[in-house]
Amino acid sequence: MSLSKFKREDMEFVPNGNVMELRPIQQLRRAKIDAAALKGGRKLRKDEEPRAQMVGRWKPIDDLALLTAMDRVNNVKIVHRVCKFSCMFSLKEVHQRWKALLYSPMDSQTAMSAIENLHPETVATVRANTVLSPEEEEVIMSIKSSESPSLAKFQELIDQNAAIFLRERTAQYLQIYWRELRKYMLLPDQVIAPGEEASYLQSFSEAEAEAFHVNVHEPIDEALDAELELQSRRNRRSIRLLENEITRMSVLVDCGRGPRELDNNTIACLCGHRVRFLMQHPEINFGRDGNEGSDWKVDVNLALEGPAEKVSRLQGTIKLRNDGIIFIANVGKRTIFVQGEPLLTSHKTRLDDNMLVEICGLTFTFIINPNAIDAVRTQCAKTSEPLK
Repeated sequence: MSLSKFKREDMEFVPNGNVMELRPIQQLRRAKIDAAALKGGRKLRKDEEPRAQMVGRWKPIDDLALLTAMDRVNNVKIVHRVCKFSCMFSLKEVHQRWKALLYSPMDSQTAMSAIENLHPETVATVRANTVLSPEEEEVIMSIKSSESPSLAKFQELIDQNAAIFLRERTAQYLQIYWRELRKYMLLPDQVIAPGEEASYLQSFSEAEAEAFHVNVHEPIDEALDAELELQSRRNRRSIRLLENEITRMSVLVDCGRGPRELDNNTIACLCGHRVRFLMQHPEINFGRDGNEGSDWKVDVNLALEGPAEKVSRLQGTIKLRNDGIIFIANVGKRTIFVQGEPLLTSHKTRLDDNMLVEICGLTFTFIINPNAIDAVRTQCAKTSEPLK
């Protein structure tokens, strides 16, 4: 989106009752203000600053929503009331951010670079759900309230008025918007009789907005405020812990699913959070390599996955028998857990596909290549060799 189409003029807030209006003002020279402030030996006041300090709460998705909405309606007040930003910005903050995007080359270039790095689906979602322009509303209002238009009807409107609608608009969004207009008696062919009120159910978002704007004059209860603040801090802390837990669990789920695409030379895979250890021989050992200069090496060095100080140099072995069954044996000092069951020293157990193996706090998912196992079983069926 280009910013050159908008006229370069400074704006200011003018109180008019309960409404803040915008009007052009003359540009102030920063040099004169700075010189006057330095000569008087005082700092600039907030009302003297030619460019307000932008709060770092603005995200690229907020800038994209602001630019798209202003391109549609070109009204800061409407954008502030309609757009859903990531934070509860005030009207003044929205206006200041809009001026920064228009007149500050550095802020504009930074914002546009961040917007270009957004995912295409995110950009399409923001643009598809932005406020409709008056021209778009006029096209939607051409459908009468007595009709029951389908999605195909709205898709036809989009195709016929491609120059008016954004290309990200969907027929479903237009249908929901038209139903809202009909619900609140806003279509041109809808007339409310004198003395009669339109009957509709108030949505939760409308009730929440009304409650937010209610000015309640009540005495301040310091004890209650302190308790609410404490509870709010506890809730924020719980949310942070849950977010961290969700990230960790999502990694476990991804590792649990595991990459199923294994080549023909790979029998199985021991998948960790960071490293994938491929089993390409009928028998491998795992543990921890020796220090620098030592000749001790293992097939699977668990130190590559994470802290492995408690892992034995030779912790265990994984072996594939001739009949296609895989066993894990514990030969180290530490206990190995397979699917939550402890595997003590000098014991072994069977490993199946997608089993969870935990070794001294390191978690792995054992993924079996079924093609390789079938080939081993077919070869075993053709011969009469004893199980190894």
